[in-house]
Amino acid sequence: MNNSLYDKILGIICSVFEAHTAALFLKDRRLERSSSYALEAVFSLGDKVDPEARIIAGQGLAGWILHHNKPLLAPNFDQRRSHLGYYLDDEEKNIKAFMGCPFPGCDGVICVDSKRQYSFADRDQKLLALFAEFLEHLYDNINQEAEQADALRYYAALRLIYVLRREHARWADFLHNFLDIVSQASGFEYCVMCTRQPGSDSYSIEGENYPLLIKDEAAKLYHLNRGLVGWVFCNSAPLFCGGDDNPPVTPLLGKAGDTPAFQSLMLMPLVIQRKVRGVLCLASKKSLLIGQDVQDFAVMASEHMALFLENLFVKCRLRDLHKSITEHTVKN
Repeated sequence: MNNSLYDKILGIICSVFEAHTAALFLKDRRLERSSSYALEAVFSLGDKVDPEARIIAGQGLAGWILHHNKPLLAPNFDQRRSHLGYYLDDEEKNIKAFMGCPFPGCDGVICVDSKRQYSFADRDQKLLALFAEFLEHLYDNINQEAEQADALRYYAALRLIYVLRREHARWADFLHNFLDIVSQASGFEYCVMCTRQPGSDSYSIEGENYPLLIKDEAAKLYHLNRGLVGWVFCNSAPLFCGGDDNPPVTPLLGKAGDTPAFQSLMLMPLVIQRKVRGVLCLASKKSLLIGQDVQDFAVMASEHMALFLENLFVKCRLRDLHKSITEHTVKN
């Protein structure tokens, strides 16, 4: 829906300037640090635009705009001195003129090019700046709607988690539904919880939202010195990897875990009695953007699980203590 609207506006821009291609690159505001902008929408008279194109500050003409936050006009584009970076094959050699403009807030860059030299002048660049202001206003509205939708989804998921124990008395049912809710709300297709027994130097998989790593009934043990899960156990700190970050080199459970090559991960420690007794893991084979909102949701969900387990631990201690006192009283 949003891309369709962007495409229509870019089509108008192409028509106004009699251009060959109009491309829109946007920053994702869910990322606190963004070193590159992705191609969000494009309208072109050809079919050679790279759908996976990204611009990086300082690289190429579009990257110059991003780096300096200034418009750029190149009526006689010289490919020997610079490049565009959003075409496939050798289509770029046919481009003779270029102009681009950043959003006023530098959250986006709009690029327009032509196969004719001197197609654009100063007055065209000023008009393109007006289009950039309009597109930024549209972008702001779309982002606000998306953020509100995300907040409502996370809130609804946390409400489901809060009442989950009343609906599922069995631990296995409770855990499976908890992992399924967290997976669906976060957008990570795989969710698994690992636990460690007190005094043990290894951990095991307690449950997962769908069968992937649990191969048989016997719980397989993984050493604390292996895998990203082991790192979280040992360092008592969460771990996030996704978006523009490089894929994790260390496997989720170490080499012995035989896990898929996950591109995006969120791992949260479950602290019980001031020690990490479990790790909640969200994983995806896709490269997902991990913004602050989804991080906050994952942390709140893991803290709820840790609080539930701590209460369960205290209840078990009290039950054992009561049993011991009763046996001692009967003997005396």
